[in-house]
Amino acid sequence: MIARHLFVSGRVQGVFFRDWTVATARQLGLVGWVRNLSDGRVEIVAQGDQTAVERLIAQCRQGPENARVDKLDVSDATASNFTIFEKRATV
Repeated sequence: MIARHLFVSGRVQGVFFRDWTVATARQLGLVGWVRNLSDGRVEIVAQGDQTAVERLIAQCRQGPENARVDKLDVSDATASNFTIFEKRATV
């Protein structure tokens, strides 16, 4: 099991990026969370099977239909006791 911390930049707010991320992550069997940041980015913490996390990262490079991903920063994250993948409030 691995955990990754992602920051997605571009046109990623107001295009259902968070909802798409929740659906995609759950479909891949991942746990963690996604939220909008006040600076316009989307922040994601994803945890699970390495192959599934890598698939989510690859899909986040494209995003949902109306999104435009300009930059994706990925770093290691500390594993936590998440039980689901959820959408969190904007910070």
